[in-house]
Amino acid sequence: MVEEIRRRLTEALAPVELEVLDEGHRHAGHANEGKGHYRVRIVSAAFAGALPLGRHRLVYAALAGLMDHGIHALAIDARTPDQQDQAVGRHS
Repeated sequence: MVEEIRRRLTEALAPVELEVLDEGHRHAGHANEGKGHYRVRIVSAAFAGALPLGRHRLVYAALAGLMDHGIHALAIDARTPDQQDQAVGRHS
């Protein structure tokens, strides 16, 4: 599933950075024993001018069909390259 998420987001949003983590192990005891819990950190110019809700909608659109078949929960950190550069600059 991680590779399918990565493939779809890459095709739809051409990210300059993309990290997809399976966090199912952190949700043991939840429905389906935590299966289907993922975290995405994505940096893409496609998010320029979009508010956070709009960015999330773009991610969900790219993952259409998976939200009902494989993804139970999805945490999203979606930034533009400029925002990522500013965040990295603060930590340097």
